[in-house]
Amino acid sequence: MSAKLFVLALAMIAAAGAARADTLGDVKARGDVLCGTTGSPAGFSATSTGQGWSGLGADFCRALAAVIFNDPGKVQFVTLAPDERVTALTSRKVDLLADLVPWTLTTDTEQGLKFIGTLFYDGQGFLAPKAENLRSARDLGGKAVCVEAGTPAAANAAEYFDANNISAHLMPLAGHDAAVAAYLAGTCAAYSADSSALAGLRASLPTPADHVLLPDVITKQPLAVVVRQGDNRWFDVARWTLYGLLDAEELGVTQTNVDEMLGSDNISVRRLLGVESDFGTELGLNKDWAYQLIKGVGNYADIYERNVGEQTPLKLPRGLNALWSKGGIQYSPPVR
Repeated sequence: MSAKLFVLALAMIAAAGAARADTLGDVKARGDVLCGTTGSPAGFSATSTGQGWSGLGADFCRALAAVIFNDPGKVQFVTLAPDERVTALTSRKVDLLADLVPWTLTTDTEQGLKFIGTLFYDGQGFLAPKAENLRSARDLGGKAVCVEAGTPAAANAAEYFDANNISAHLMPLAGHDAAVAAYLAGTCAAYSADSSALAGLRASLPTPADHVLLPDVITKQPLAVVVRQGDNRWFDVARWTLYGLLDAEELGVTQTNVDEMLGSDNISVRRLLGVESDFGTELGLNKDWAYQLIKGVGNYADIYERNVGEQTPLKLPRGLNALWSKGGIQYSPPVR
């Protein structure tokens, strides 16, 4: 076979595979979104007796159901073991993962995943007793810092202290429980891990107010929603669901005022809500897909504050997760 015919054959195989991949059609025919989860930390994708699944990831699954079915309740959460979640997604057992996945080059290229965008910008930070009166990680000079041994957190903290000439003493401990126990016993002045995990730990303590998250974030850890590779339309639906949440916040459209905003004179609001033109058909959705999204789950600020914000036990400030216009880096292309 000539090189030209070989390339043509590969293109035909790829096209045939793409034609078979119609997750949106499968979801519509089935009548619900299959959302895989291992039960990640509170605030992200967790379940409690009598209350069902909650968290940023769980609410994103409901957001997808809202844009497809006009009903955020049409989600089926599928509980997975941690080591089977990628396989469950790539083998079509589930349509997406409610667990937010760290976005790295490896996870983006080697596991058959496709990242639609960052739902939460995380990063490694420091938890310290309020009584230590620390203002930042720079105040840790001469103090012990607990980390879990053999993890990226230990290496990241060492690199950070070395790069910034901070003479902190790293105390690597075998396992999460041992590191937390040492921190609570006062063996170290701070504990370093991902900020979201530290917020969850603080919320679980008997007196959370006695512990503070220092303002320093020393690594990048974008946590993202993933779908499987090979289905561009499903990817577009999921991506514009995320963008719809962000655009709604930027335009001031909330779950409580969305009906009133149907009468807005703002052309951007009218486009988003489907009053002006039809931006749903190309996605395989109705023209009011974003209205249904906001009516069903709210905008990005609504789901953030409901699950991880200052009024929740995690009390995570918006920080990088604020809109680009408010000091953060969350950003949506316009609907037009």
